[in-house]
Amino acid sequence: MAVIRPFRGIRYNLERIGDLSAVVTQPYDRIHEPEQARYYELSPYNFIRIILGKRTPQDTDTDNVYSRARCYGQTWLAEGILVRDERPSFYVLEQSFTTPDGQSRTRRGLVAALQLTPFEEGTILPHERTLSAPKVDRLHLTRATAFAWEPIFILYPDPENRVHRLLQPYLEARSPIVAWERVIETAVEHRFWAVDDPAVIGAVVEEMAPKRNLIIADGHHRYETMLTYREEMSRQHPDAPTNAAFHFTLVALVSMSDPGLVILPTHRLVHSYGRMSGREALERAKEYFEVMPVADRAIMEGALREAEPSRPRFGFYDGTYAVLTLRDPAILERILPDRAPDWRLLDVSVLHELFIERVLEIDKGAVERKEYLDYLRDPNPGYRAVDEGRAQFLILMNPTRMEQVRACTMAGEKMPQKSTDFYPKMISGLVMMPIGAEERL
Repeated sequence: MAVIRPFRGIRYNLERIGDLSAVVTQPYDRIHEPEQARYYELSPYNFIRIILGKRTPQDTDTDNVYSRARCYGQTWLAEGILVRDERPSFYVLEQSFTTPDGQSRTRRGLVAALQLTPFEEGTILPHERTLSAPKVDRLHLTRATAFAWEPIFILYPDPENRVHRLLQPYLEARSPIVAWERVIETAVEHRFWAVDDPAVIGAVVEEMAPKRNLIIADGHHRYETMLTYREEMSRQHPDAPTNAAFHFTLVALVSMSDPGLVILPTHRLVHSYGRMSGREALERAKEYFEVMPVADRAIMEGALREAEPSRPRFGFYDGTYAVLTLRDPAILERILPDRAPDWRLLDVSVLHELFIERVLEIDKGAVERKEYLDYLRDPNPGYRAVDEGRAQFLILMNPTRMEQVRACTMAGEKMPQKSTDFYPKMISGLVMMPIGAEERL
C-alpha cells in the first residue's frame, strides 16, 4: 500500500528572497556546468549550492561539496532565508505549458512524504536502470545534511482522477503561495499551494492508501539512495518508531491519467564516429528495416508521427533524410527471446539493439560511456551539428508512450536509459523535508 504523510516543509522565506525564480533550479541531474555557473550568479541563496555545489581542488574529506551543503542549509535556516511551516501540509505544484505540437496542458503534482518500500514489494516500481556513481553522490549528500532536498517524480494509478477532485475545492478557494512564468523551462507557468486542512489531508491519505504499482518517472537514483539511507538509519536507531522521517522520502505524485502528463522523445546524435558513412549505414540497415529516403525534414517528421505501435520507426539525417521502419517484430523475438514483448517493441530497444549495436557496431559499453552518443530533447542543435560536420548522424525518435512505460514496468522490465523525458521537470527548491533521526511525521 502507498503510505503518504503530510510534513512540515522547509521553504524559502518569500519576505527575504522576494523573487523565488532567483533561487529555484532544475533537478540536479539535469544541470550541467554552464547552468550551474548561471545559477551561482543568480543569487547567493540559490539552491544549486546545496544540491550541486562546485567542487574545488582543495576539497578534503571534511571540507567538500557535501559539508558545504550542510553549512548552507544550517546557515540559511538560522538567518531566516529558509523557514519551516508551522503545520504539517501537503503541497501542490501545477504546471501549465504548451507541447511542441502546440497543445496547451496543465499537470498537477501532489508533494508529500512517501513511505519507502523495496521494489520487490510492488508498491513502488522502477522503469529505468540506474548507475552506481550518482547513487554514491546522493548518499553522501543525504548523510551530510539529513534532508530530502528534491522531490522524486512518481506516477500513481488513478483512472478517475479522484485525488484531483479531492484537492480541487481547496485549491479553487485559495490563491497559490507563488505563481510565476518562464522559470526553469521556457513557457511553463507554475502555481504552488500548501494544503494544511486536516480533512482534505485525511481524505487524500485514505484515497492513496490502497494503491500499488506506483512508477518512478524521474529520480530512480535518489529513490534507491533513500532506501540505503533508511537501512543505515534503522541500524543506528533500532528503536525508532515507524513514523520516523527517515522511513519516508520526498515525492511529487502525478496521476497516470493526468491529461497534462507528457513524455517527450529523446533524440540520438552520433558523433566522433568514422566506421561507415551514412549511405553505408542505411544499406546495412536494410537487413532489419525498410529504408525510405525522403525529400525533407517535414516529410520525415510527418512519417514518424504515422508510425504503427507494432512497427517502430525513426528518422535518420546525415545531410539527407530517411525513414527506417522495423521490417518484422519477430526479428527482436529471435534475437532477444528472454525479453518481454512490450520491451522488445520499445522504439529505444529497436534502435539500440538493431541499429546502434548491429548496424553501427557501437556496443553497450560504449553507449553507457557515451563515447559516440549525445542525447537531445530539441533536435535542432543536432541538425546543426551534422550540417557543420561536428557529428555524423542525427537519429529522430518518437516519444515513449505511457502505456509502454506501464506495460514494461508491470512485466518487471527496466527500460533502457534515456527512454523517457517527462515534461516539464519538477522544480527543485520549492519545499524540502528534514529526515534526521529525531524527525517524526
